[in-house]
Amino acid sequence: MDGEAHDSPIRGILLMVAATAVFALMDAMSRHVAARNGVVAVVMVRYWFIAGFVLIRAARSPGGLRAAARSARPVLQVLRGLLLAAEICLTVSAFVLLGLIETHALFASYPLIIAALSGPVLGERVGWRRWAGIGAGFVGVLIILAPGARALSPGALVALGGALAFAVYGLLTRLVARGDSAATSLFWTGTVGALAMSAVGALYWQPIAAEDRGWVLALSAVSLLGHWLLIRCYEAAEASVVQPFAFLQLVFVAMLGVGIFGEALRWNVVVGAGVVVAAGLFTLWRAPAGPGPARGR
Repeated sequence: MDGEAHDSPIRGILLMVAATAVFALMDAMSRHVAARNGVVAVVMVRYWFIAGFVLIRAARSPGGLRAAARSARPVLQVLRGLLLAAEICLTVSAFVLLGLIETHALFASYPLIIAALSGPVLGERVGWRRWAGIGAGFVGVLIILAPGARALSPGALVALGGALAFAVYGLLTRLVARGDSAATSLFWTGTVGALAMSAVGALYWQPIAAEDRGWVLALSAVSLLGHWLLIRCYEAAEASVVQPFAFLQLVFVAMLGVGIFGEALRWNVVVGAGVVVAAGLFTLWRAPAGPGPARGR
């Protein structure tokens, strides 16, 4: 990281806002192409582009690929990569099954899951205030689900599964950060995910329709842009400064969901998402300082 790292909070915030807008667009594109071509093929091609980006970035860094791959906890790094690949597949599947707005409203619970599991996994002390925030956040999840038959809908369960996978990925990210650099974690995330999705894709491959190949290439380019913006964001400002602005992705997703896909903004989703976001911000504020997962996928 260069000497100008973490010296421009306003620039970092603007980069985070830009990244959330790009990731919202990426999610809308993912919903469109995955509904027509299947989740596995779309995620696999995305990962090929991400792995290429990661490998080029690592090769140009001091020490090259060998330095980037050197890890104190390679097993945990592999598990992180597998979890993130699974989370992306689950979340994109939820976009198709449930829609952008409700998937993101439920996915916003991941900081609460991280807070709840940080005690047993990381040995962090979780005080009563954070537990109160976690409890309030899960009340918000129940409001979104509107308890009843809908609470057991496949889309809701898949979306919550994605949030759980991302939360565990985030906890492992904080755990490996005790011995590995962010560059090393990024290297393992991209390469392990690409290998895993290629293996799955070989078993479940279906050709991408000719009229959608341009969409998939554009999706991959947008994904790379979002991750580049996120990296620049964390180089410009501390994570504690910019992370609250990641929740703006919900706003951008709502605009795209309503404007492009004709999704409805149901009152319980709006109220529940508000409760979840407020609780998430509170738990982030009460959490001990340390590296966490980037919101974008």
